[in-house]
Amino acid sequence: MGLSDIFLVIVSSAGLLHGIAFAIYLCFIKKKKKLANYLLALILVFMAFRIGKSVLLNFGNDLEPLFIFAGLAFLLLIGPLIRWYYMAMTHASFKLPRYYLLELLPFSIIFLGSFFVTKDWFETNNQQVVIVFGSILIFIYLHFAFYIFLAASMLKKTRKSYSKEPQTKSQRAIFSWLSLLIVGFIVIWISYFLNIIEDTVPYIIGPIMYSVVVYFLSIKAFQLKVTDIDGNTFKKNDDMAFFNEISKLIVEDKLGLEPDVSLSSVSKLMGKSTQKVSEVINQYAKRNFNDFVNFHRVQEAKKMLLDDENDKYTISAIAFDSGFSSLSSFNGAFKKFEGITPSAFRKSVRT
Repeated sequence: MGLSDIFLVIVSSAGLLHGIAFAIYLCFIKKKKKLANYLLALILVFMAFRIGKSVLLNFGNDLEPLFIFAGLAFLLLIGPLIRWYYMAMTHASFKLPRYYLLELLPFSIIFLGSFFVTKDWFETNNQQVVIVFGSILIFIYLHFAFYIFLAASMLKKTRKSYSKEPQTKSQRAIFSWLSLLIVGFIVIWISYFLNIIEDTVPYIIGPIMYSVVVYFLSIKAFQLKVTDIDGNTFKKNDDMAFFNEISKLIVEDKLGLEPDVSLSSVSKLMGKSTQKVSEVINQYAKRNFNDFVNFHRVQEAKKMLLDDENDKYTISAIAFDSGFSSLSSFNGAFKKFEGITPSAFRKSVRT
């Protein structure tokens, strides 16, 4: 084995070992025990078996057919695990129903069948053997592709259902993480599938791409803190309803246009603490209280500036009618949210 081969073995095996280490962390070191983390750990472990088979097949000699077929069969196991993981990350209080185990039937059949594959049968050039092996191989990769597509469809549907609602930081983190995970699985799938249809793509590319993907995803997992959250993030709670009440008070009931409106006065009207009101506004509006109120004041001012009948009013008059206590604060807020001054905005819509 040359130096280049040794280097390739190290690179391709690094991701495998890293994936197993990450799985151990999720199952045994991570304090918060969540079903989603266990499912992700299983995906990493079984992917490691699959990648390990590829490394041994590429660099080893006389690899037993049992090991080859068993390694391929793990892709039939990973597909359902991906779907279950996506459900655990997007459904509150998700529990794995027993009938879901029926999805493991293809894996069970291929895995058990691998024990009956002899070396003589596997190495023969018999046309029937080639057809059977080729058909199984294609089925396995199409099965894996189907579950990747299914996970992408599930994510798209969930994202759409929350598109009209303010999203929390944790919800946005889950959407970003699951999107990256789909891309990672697509990259791995393509790297292996290209080797099947095109011999010019080296087989070792699969394990190498897996190493790159697993390192990247593990970094993103910690950055997004997805191991600390799961589908319970999407549980309906009173905070969103409370935020909608605050928005109605500020926007629809025009309380935001009152110059003396404050966090304290809104808290008293809502019967909640100032800390709770501030927390909910920050979570769903992604702004502090003052910016939240000023933003809606600016939107009201824009409506006035766009109305031809208000041309007789000065910028100062519109500022005070919008709830601002001074022209300077109005100009500052307007430029912050719209990028231009109120005077420039009025001129731009009149030209």
